[in-house]
Amino acid sequence: MKVQASSYPARYWHKIGDGRLQCDLCPRDCKLHEGQRGACFVRMRQGEQMILTTYGRSSGFCIDPIEKKPLNNFYPGSSVFSFGTAGCNLACKFCQNWDISKSHDMDSLMDQASPETIAQAARENGCKSVAFTYNDPVIFAEYAMDTADACHALGLKTVAVTAGYIHEQPRREFFARIDAANVDLKAFTEDFYFKLTSAHLQPVLDTLRYLKHETNTWLELTTLLIPGRNDSDEELTAMCGWIKKELGADVPLHFSAFHPDYKMVDVPQTPVSTLVRARNIALQQGLHYVYTGNVHNIEGDTTFCPSCKAPLIVRDWYQINDYRLTATGHCPDCGSAVAGRFDATCGHFGRHRIPVMLG
Repeated sequence: MKVQASSYPARYWHKIGDGRLQCDLCPRDCKLHEGQRGACFVRMRQGEQMILTTYGRSSGFCIDPIEKKPLNNFYPGSSVFSFGTAGCNLACKFCQNWDISKSHDMDSLMDQASPETIAQAARENGCKSVAFTYNDPVIFAEYAMDTADACHALGLKTVAVTAGYIHEQPRREFFARIDAANVDLKAFTEDFYFKLTSAHLQPVLDTLRYLKHETNTWLELTTLLIPGRNDSDEELTAMCGWIKKELGADVPLHFSAFHPDYKMVDVPQTPVSTLVRARNIALQQGLHYVYTGNVHNIEGDTTFCPSCKAPLIVRDWYQINDYRLTATGHCPDCGSAVAGRFDATCGHFGRHRIPVMLG
């Protein structure tokens, strides 16, 4: 039986003593009366059940380079079929994608596609993987999981770009279907998370530990550096030390440049020097793969051998200019293994971005 997108049954909720329905998807634990929506805006109480209002509906489809997610150690040079929906379960005042993530306009979701249609379109366009991105896939978990199943049936990989703000049970079911994740570690203080995202740091750290130690999901991290908010030497040193200790030196870390947007238009853009400084701190703390994003910095785009420091994947933005890994993912100079997921040869998709219409 075909279920209408506007009434697709959601998972992860229960009824509490006062008659409200509590959403158990993320740590917000939204408690809803009839007709109310959660903080994410897309999970809604309808009668005696919770529904996902964006199932089968997207803000758009696009073919991107995998490095744009960003994932630099996951099938470099390959193309990824990307899509998102609307809404978000965080309230970041600095959101760089607020027109989608903060949207309450369901009419903006013009493209409709079933999970099977998305998987088929990705394969027909020669993509290696499908990414749930643009807004956080946690809030459209049912749609993302069904799409991931359809992708795996066709031999495609799956990617989640997420803030990692999710409860334990849905986390297990969601990431069991995800081959690679880039998780936003937005800062390393509870004060930042509480004041600037209306969320908490600990659930994100729990997700990171879980992904690294209890799944086969390839993990990379991104931190958007905001001048004066999360870019001090002390905080960066503490964060990178935690990553090294709790996740290991081989988890890639991307430092990305902030630009004034949404509710923080009075904060200046992140200078390149801040990203370089952060990258140097991470390397000094023992991390092997540290990248810079949203700026032109070839050294910060390049993957180096963790042992002999030879440049192995030289990038200029999303274009790969030199690829020296062996077919087994090793350095040709010293033989050291490079952490990641690699094919025998590099992809050559380049820096293109190709919009796709479905439906």
